[in-house]
Amino acid sequence: MRHVHNDIPASSNHSGRPSILLDNHGRRITYLRLAITDRCNLRCRYCRPENGVPFIPHEEILSLEELERLVTLFCNLGITKVRVTGGEPFSRRGCISFLTKLRQVNGLRTLHITTNGVKTFRFLDELKNIRIDGVNLSLDTLDPERFSRITRRDYLDSVLQTLHGSLSREIPLKINSVVLEDTSDDEITRLAALAKQYPVTLRFIEAMPFSGAKRSGKINNGNLVSRLHRIFPELEEAEAAAPTTARVFTHPGYMGRLGLIQGYSRQFCGTCNKVRITPAGMLKTCLYDSGALDLKELLRTGAADREISEAIVDCIRSRFVNGHEAERFSNRSTEPSMADIGG
Repeated sequence: MRHVHNDIPASSNHSGRPSILLDNHGRRITYLRLAITDRCNLRCRYCRPENGVPFIPHEEILSLEELERLVTLFCNLGITKVRVTGGEPFSRRGCISFLTKLRQVNGLRTLHITTNGVKTFRFLDELKNIRIDGVNLSLDTLDPERFSRITRRDYLDSVLQTLHGSLSREIPLKINSVVLEDTSDDEITRLAALAKQYPVTLRFIEAMPFSGAKRSGKINNGNLVSRLHRIFPELEEAEAAAPTTARVFTHPGYMGRLGLIQGYSRQFCGTCNKVRITPAGMLKTCLYDSGALDLKELLRTGAADREISEAIVDCIRSRFVNGHEAERFSNRSTEPSMADIGG
């Protein structure tokens, strides 16, 4: 990857601590997505091929202690928000105790988790106790047969138990729904009804090229903005208070809100404040890059905290301008699985 060394002054994050993570395009990085496993109890067709993909060997996945060390280093550099993802994070033993430890990291203001909801219900009381700042729940359909076709598993009842359990405990909840080529207007309307009835944000997500299968060419998402406005003519777009990947809309009479994540269109790159760490310890400064820095190698060859921190700063100052540029440089013949990246 190209190395650009700009003399960019540090700015301050919302915690008042200096933010060192400013990229070569002037974007301040305050948000870390941390994938703690590639294991998952679903086999969603847009994430894994039908026969699956090989799991990363356990010894190649970062230990929870290594992950905690990285979060501490990133927060010292100005990260204020961490989202724990997978795979499915609750497929990894010790997930709750790991979240509890992250709560104590100096500088971390908000802690979130993304889950498919299959095993999550049993942990909701503990999530409430550690004051989780938000749960993102993946749910692409409310139809049991279609759920089985999309996920290749029959766990819709468990996911809905997590949904309603989160609401009853007043855990802040967002629902993420991938819009596939065969997602009907009726399905979108049924999902949106959750935001009408409950104080949730229901976010429709463009399909993206991370299925773990051979590249199939251009993805046809259509114009989801126009589609949502056609289905819900009274939608009004809400102004974003901070950098975000989602466009959010209000609707008269809805308790919650609707949203749209244009991950394939890449409409939000200019304000992107996010980086990712994969389960195998690769730092990704863009969802579409092939990996920018091997943090696992640094951790396991005895690098000191200062050396790792300097490598992170240097890497982020060599960031692609947007996801289109990152994808051109990645030059993949096979789509990676989103579970290997960190969903």
